[in-house]
Amino acid sequence: MSNIHPTAVIEDGAVIGRDVHVGPHAVVFRTVTIGPNCRIHAGAVIGDLPQDLAFQPAETFVHIGADCVIREHVTIHRGTKPGTATVVGDGCYLMANSHLGHNVRLGTRVIVANGALLGGYVEVDDGVFISGNVVIHQFVRVGRLAMLSGGCGIGKDVPPFCITAGLERNRIGGLNTIGMRRAGLSPADRAQVQRAFALLYRSQLNVSQALERMRQEFTNGPAVDILNFVSASRRGICPMRDGHGDPEADSGV
Repeated sequence: MSNIHPTAVIEDGAVIGRDVHVGPHAVVFRTVTIGPNCRIHAGAVIGDLPQDLAFQPAETFVHIGADCVIREHVTIHRGTKPGTATVVGDGCYLMANSHLGHNVRLGTRVIVANGALLGGYVEVDDGVFISGNVVIHQFVRVGRLAMLSGGCGIGKDVPPFCITAGLERNRIGGLNTIGMRRAGLSPADRAQVQRAFALLYRSQLNVSQALERMRQEFTNGPAVDILNFVSASRRGICPMRDGHGDPEADSGV
């Protein structure tokens, strides 16, 4: 049975799963669905109107998966175009005062630390850790098991398994080796990721040339995740902080 604090506001039409706790003064709007075993802390606001000047009144949604924790004063806005949704996958942990803009999509087991701000249409894959006060521009993509270091500003895509440089803009600092171990990637898989990373960031190849080399070397495994992610990038990828990689990758937000 769910536990709803008497000062919480749950609009008629919201769908609350079993064993959900909703804390004091939290607000859940009518177009929100929350899966089982979630915990919504005091003052969180889920499903309010998008902060989009082009928004016209429409039926849009927020979908929260199972086993999520949404801490104090988190704000999650619903989709902006008719029929669209902001989506939070299973097992996510959103810390105090973080914000998900309209049409954000989080994969599973994503952690968003205190004060992090995700603009509209940001896509975050499984197992990503977004540190405190990170700012992510709209339409940016973050690949699986990446880690965004505290206070960084991100306006370009972050490839899988990478760590961004803290307090810097659009800079990769290295590989998330600890995160890969904790996620159970084998030594062979980690070595493959290191090889793909070296082609992308440590060689004298530009991004297109590095991708072609990856296609020649890898037909399966986590390196293919990097290949596919970078190939699909529209904003370009963050370059290395020491200047390695594509010299055009930091052409601006």
